[in-house]
This record gives sequence, C-alpha cells and structure tokens, in this order.
Amino acid sequence: MTKKPRATATSEADGLASASDVKAIVAGTHGNPFSILGVQEDGKGFVARCFIPGAQTVAVSTLAGKAVGELSRRGEAGFFEGPIGVTKRQPVKYHARNAGGDWWITDPYSFGPVLGPIDDYYMAEGSHLRLFDKLGAHLIDHEGASGVHFAVWAPNAKRVSVVGDFNAWDGRRHSMRLRRDSGIWEIFIPDLGEGRPYKYEIVGAKGVRLPLKADPFAFRSELRPATASVTVAPSGHEWGDAAHRKFWREAEARRQPISIYEVHAGSWQRNEDGTFLTWDELAERLIPYVVDTGFTHIELLPISEHPYDPSWGYQTTGLYAPTARFGDPEGFARFVDGAHRAGIGVILDWVPAHFPTDEFGLAKFDGTALYEHADPRKGYQPDWNTLVYNFGRREVLSFLVNNALYWAEKYHLDGLRVDAVASMLYLDYSRKAGEWIPNEKGGRENLEAVAFLQRMNKELYGIHPGIMTIAEESTSWPKVSHPVHEGGLGFGFKWNMGFMHDTLEYLAREPIFRKHHHNQITFGLTYAFTENFVLPLSHDEVVHGKSTLIGKMAGDDWQKFATLRAYYAFMWGYPGKKLLFMGQEFAQRREWNEARALDWDLLQHAPHRGVRDVVCDLNRLYREKPALHARDCEPEGFEWLIVDDAENSVFAWLRRAPGANPVAVISNFTPVPRENYRVPLPEAGTWREIINTDAVVYGGSGKGNGGVVEARTEGDRASVLMVLPPLATVMLEFVPATEGNKVVGRTRSVAGPRTGKTAARKTKLGG
Repeated sequence: MTKKPRATATSEADGLASASDVKAIVAGTHGNPFSILGVQEDGKGFVARCFIPGAQTVAVSTLAGKAVGELSRRGEAGFFEGPIGVTKRQPVKYHARNAGGDWWITDPYSFGPVLGPIDDYYMAEGSHLRLFDKLGAHLIDHEGASGVHFAVWAPNAKRVSVVGDFNAWDGRRHSMRLRRDSGIWEIFIPDLGEGRPYKYEIVGAKGVRLPLKADPFAFRSELRPATASVTVAPSGHEWGDAAHRKFWREAEARRQPISIYEVHAGSWQRNEDGTFLTWDELAERLIPYVVDTGFTHIELLPISEHPYDPSWGYQTTGLYAPTARFGDPEGFARFVDGAHRAGIGVILDWVPAHFPTDEFGLAKFDGTALYEHADPRKGYQPDWNTLVYNFGRREVLSFLVNNALYWAEKYHLDGLRVDAVASMLYLDYSRKAGEWIPNEKGGRENLEAVAFLQRMNKELYGIHPGIMTIAEESTSWPKVSHPVHEGGLGFGFKWNMGFMHDTLEYLAREPIFRKHHHNQITFGLTYAFTENFVLPLSHDEVVHGKSTLIGKMAGDDWQKFATLRAYYAFMWGYPGKKLLFMGQEFAQRREWNEARALDWDLLQHAPHRGVRDVVCDLNRLYREKPALHARDCEPEGFEWLIVDDAENSVFAWLRRAPGANPVAVISNFTPVPRENYRVPLPEAGTWREIINTDAVVYGGSGKGNGGVVEARTEGDRASVLMVLPPLATVMLEFVPATEGNKVVGRTRSVAGPRTGKTAARKTKLGG
C-alpha cells in the first residue's frame, strides 16, 4: 500500500502556500522555489502557483491548450495560486492579463529536471567528458515543449537565477533548481529561442547579491563592451573536411611538414572604415593567401570571448565562445571548414593558465574562490593582474579539459597552442621568496598543474587522435613533448624559445662581431632533439619596443633585407617545425599594433616582395623535400658539415630522411662573398641549388653557382668548391645519376596541403 504523501512544511492544510513562502518567492530569497511554484500535489488534487509581476489575472491551460483553472492573486506583487483540473503533475501554461493587454507564459516550474543522477555523479567526480552538452544554455525539447535548458556550477550559492530581457533582468522570475550532490543549478525555460542575451544572478552564501555573471559555458557572447552570454542553437553546419581530418588522424605529425602562419584575426586586414573583417571575409582573403604563401597551418591568437582588445585575447572571459568581434559561431565553423577544404589546418591559441578579474567573469563566481585558488600566493598572477585556475579542484580541471575537447569536437580544430605553460608549472613563477607556497614535497613544481596538463593531453589525443598540442614553455622543464606514460607532459610539440632568442641576438650584432658569438648558433643543436620543437618567430617578438624582424637585423637597409632572407632559409633548413607571425613574411617595418591592419602597401616595393617570395619558395621546398621535414624531431635527420668556421661566420649542415635525396644547408652571415669555399658533402656528384637567398629575383646581388655544383671525392668523403653569396643561405639537393641534371624552376603555384591540387589564388591585399 502506497503511503499518502505528507503536506510539505511550506504549504498550509488548505492548499495555500504559507505567507512566509509567498514572501520569500516575491523577495527572491526562497531556498527551493520548485517546491512551491509550478504544479504541486495537494491531497487528491493539484494546485498551480506562479509569480508573474504585473499580471492582474491568470488562467491555466495544459500545453495542448485545454483550460484547467483560474488562479487567485495573493497581494499586489504578482503571486498567484489555485486548484487546477488535472489528474497528474504535468507542464502548464498561463494566460496573464492586465489593463495593458494579455500574454502567455509556459511555466518553467512545472517541468521536471533535465539532468540526472549519472550526470551528478560524473560531474562531482570530475570525470565527465561531455560537460559542454550538459552545462551552459542548450536549446532542447523537454516534456512536450521547446525552450532553453540552463545549467551552471555554483555550489556555494544561496540562490542562482537566469536573467535576461525575457524576464526584465529580474532574478526573482527564474530561480534555478539546486542539485546538491554536484552543486549544479538548472532550469528549463520553455518558449525561449536562440539569440537571447542572458546572465546569472547569484546570491552568495551570506545573502549578498553578486554582480551579474556571464555563463562559464556560454557558447556565444555579446559584442564588447556588452558582456552578456547569448543563447545559440546547435550548429547546423555541414562539414566537408572529412579527407583533411582523415589524413591527420593517420599521419605522424612529427614527420609531416608543419609551417604555421600566426595570425591576429583583428588586425591581419581590416575594412576600409577600420572595422573588423567577419569570419566569412577572413575566409575569402586569409585562406587563399595562406595557400598561396605555402603555409600548412593558421594559428589564431586567442579567439575565445574577451572584453579588452589590447589583451589580444589572452584575458578570456568566455572560454567556450568564439568572440563576437568577427560574427557568430557558425561563421567560425565555416572558416575552419573552408581552411580544411583548402588543405590548411587551424590551430587555436588556448589560455588555460589564468583568467581576468572582471566582475562579470569567473572571479569569485559564487561568492567564493571557486575557479581560482583562495590563497593569492597560488591564485593570483602578478605579471598580468589575473587569477590562476585552481588546478587541484576536480571540477575546475574538468571545466578546462572539457574546453579542449569542445574546440576539437565542435569546431574540428587541428591543434591547441597552450599559452604560458611555464607560469602553470612553477609555483614561484614571477614571485619572490615568501610570495609562493611550496608543494607537498617542499618543491617549486606545481604538481596539480602537471596533473592537469597530463590529463588534458591524454584525453585530447585519446578522443581526437588527429589533433596536436603545442606548449609555449620557456624553461628547461624536462619531457614537455614526451608521452605521459614516459613521465612527460604529453604535448605533441614545444616552442623552442632558445632558438628564437639566440638567433635573433646573433643577427642583431654587426657582422664583424658575429665570429665572437658563433656558439649562439651552434649551441641550439646540443638540445634540438630533446623535444619535438616548433621554431617560433611569434607576435611577442615584434611588439612593445622590440622592433620587427627586419628592424632587428644589423646593417644598412640592403644588409637588413639580405640577412632576413638568409635567416628565413637558415630557419627553414634547421630541424623543427616553423612558425612565423603575420607581416614578417613580407618584412613589415612597423611594430605590430592590434588596432590597425598590416602594412600591405609595402608589397609594392621589390625588397618586401623579395622577402615574401623567399618565404613562399621555402614553404614549397619544405613541403616537397622530405629531407627538410621528415626527421625534424630526430637526430638522424641532421649532420653538421661545417660547425667551427667562426672566422667567416659560416654554418653548413645536412638534412636527411629515409628514401629522400639529402639537402645541404649553407649560411654565410657576413656581407663578404666567399669564392672557392670548400664545403664537405656526403656524396660526390651533382648537387642542385634549390634556393639561393641572394638571387636577383629576391632582391639579392646575384652571386651564386649557376644552379648546380659538382662535388668530387676526397678520401672517404666528397667536397665542393663553391661560391658563398654575401649574407645568404644556399640549399643544395643531391641529384642521383639516375635523375640527371634537371633543375626545378621557381613557381608561384603552390599545391594545397594533402590535396595535390593547385590552390594558388589572387588575394585581396588592400584595406
């Protein structure tokens, strides 16, 4: 026999809500509005209760439109209740009227929960790998109605409400249901569609109402300076990138040519009136340009929502939302798909190290240090005036891991470049003695951050095997790009900051002094294969008074351009994947400024065109010649030919790969041409000159070897007497006798990566 349910403490025997309950609902202080509002069982029947400010009368109907009762108003605030003629608990809708008219409201409190106990369990455990399907705002059908399900983690809050223009930003109207086991608050609001701004109104444990908060899982946001989250429908984009994704799933990334064009989407180009390009406009201009210049990947500076343009996106307040600056999320999906169809990968600069202190963001989200460490010695980053994620909290770790999975799944991203890894790894990063807390072993290593990075990489590579992760890690932390099961952090690649610093310092010196700093070039090869390196010439090197790359080169203008061309060929011949920040491919003269477009008019001048032509040809060679890329991360792909000619500032080495013709790279970093310079080579015979950065077509002096040199046997080796052009790099490829002496001509046509199709296109460079 089923026991008859008892009347709740919040209701009186006659079926009316208690005066205290009514007062609490009207004040927005009730601890459990779902126990009062909506359809409630009362003895053998049911009552309906609602709070509709401004209404004078309220009638009740089923979702099918059958009238089931009229409600009585209790007081002037808008609380209504009364018996209704239904035989079971079910969703209902209200027809409200006042002197100004009438309107319909489907009652959110008459619907059951959307989340279940399994969600609670995995969320609380921190092992849920599809949080982005559960938290945030989702357009769904639920119990016969269409609307939006909202869910947010705020375990220490006293009350959480969804507010927006749909309820006059009144936090009393849509107070949420607390799932105590997980600290998740949820509510289904029927009849709500996409494109609606919303925030969360949170009352902390001490009863203090916090500044309105954006949704941590918002999938779309308002355009700054507005800061609300926006409801968005599930993506309807039909992807056409199956071939691209299949290739990378099956490829060994370390052995593929990876040449990355780093882009700030807001300043690569702009419209004539100074406004941003949309994602579709970027697709029309940027993708063909990247194809034409031969890069294999675009790396976007952070495009997660952020309030402040000069932060370049590194102070993100919406980790799940592509910024509204360039259009809606569907536009970003079209951009990525368009890049993939052209054979170009897309890498996102990702910022899990810290977040800004803006009141509408994650800071003190539920009135407590929820996402950040409570102790500023672990939770505050003084360099950037930001807060540090609490990597030891399983829900925070899950939030970040899920974000990495989200971008890979929803937007088909090819990789994540993880920002500021060093700041995560060291507890004393940028801190003085007494400003940090040692770990449990007494050391300076952030063991919780290490565990997070390992978990993130394991999950990401396990679920999306075609992706790559790249660490911006500026210290000598061991095994950054080694597998987790070998004690590594699990990244696919690591930025080689030492290469960048040493080579730029060397080339900033007048050529006459370079012989005294020869080891700045040779030293890098002592560790070049300890990690899977990317060689970065990034945005950080061309801002804040550091000058541009052309500005860093020593000498007069001719020497600067010659040195930069030689440097690029040196770098493209050096082991490691390549990264170049936008504008440096044509020798941008002004420092980068996020508020203006690049100086595309420079391409009207021959020296700047020459630099870009060198980059185009280097990218083509890098992709076409396995010797230059297939063993980028392995020592057997590199052999010194000349390592000790400091007097002449000459360097030469060999690049190899199984089954490929070897390529010799020779750099002369003085303005003096070297006649009859002896270069040892591994094979006698014909070596074809595949690039010479001193060629007239690039703006050089035209010194060279006529396109071909003949190496002669000397003992068990061979060597060649050749001309080394001034401030130039030459690459020679061995030509086996069976291939003859064919010389490959230069071409502006570039095969699209992985497609084999010619993808060169005219690109609009104005604006």
